[in-house]
Amino acid sequence: MNDTVTIRLAKQAMKFSAAHFTIFSASERERLHGHNFKVEVDIEAQMLGNGMCFDYGIYKDSVIALCRELNEWTILPMHSPHLRIEEADGQVIALFNGQRIPFLRADVLLLPIENATLEEFAAYFLTRLTADREALHVHRIRAIEVRVFSGPGQSAGRRLRMAP
Repeated sequence: MNDTVTIRLAKQAMKFSAAHFTIFSASERERLHGHNFKVEVDIEAQMLGNGMCFDYGIYKDSVIALCRELNEWTILPMHSPHLRIEEADGQVIALFNGQRIPFLRADVLLLPIENATLEEFAAYFLTRLTADREALHVHRIRAIEVRVFSGPGQSAGRRLRMAP
């Protein structure tokens, strides 16, 4: 039998609180604000012969660890075409549209993303969770979708489907 199952990981600990601003254009951005983000992951995998697909605790623990890495930071994107980042004297200076926006270095997490959006946070989690392609193959994973929520009813998801 070639059954597949979808495992949804949506644990209470799969959350992080962070400050950010979204950049809309070269001249428009949101004001700095924060959210209590929630993360959910759907994993589609082939069933094994023993009534399960794999030990999904591995991925649950990975998501929780990633949430802890992002928790209680001001998140700035490293790859925005409209934002330049400078570091000096224990500060991070975000340069946007002629503005200098200073932060304490100890409060900033620079992420390899283009913008501090739900879409990019979901892609960041997906990239980190799927970095070990051999593990995905061993666990017979066919697809993974990560969904990041900024509040009830507002989320973005990114999905990776494995080649058959």
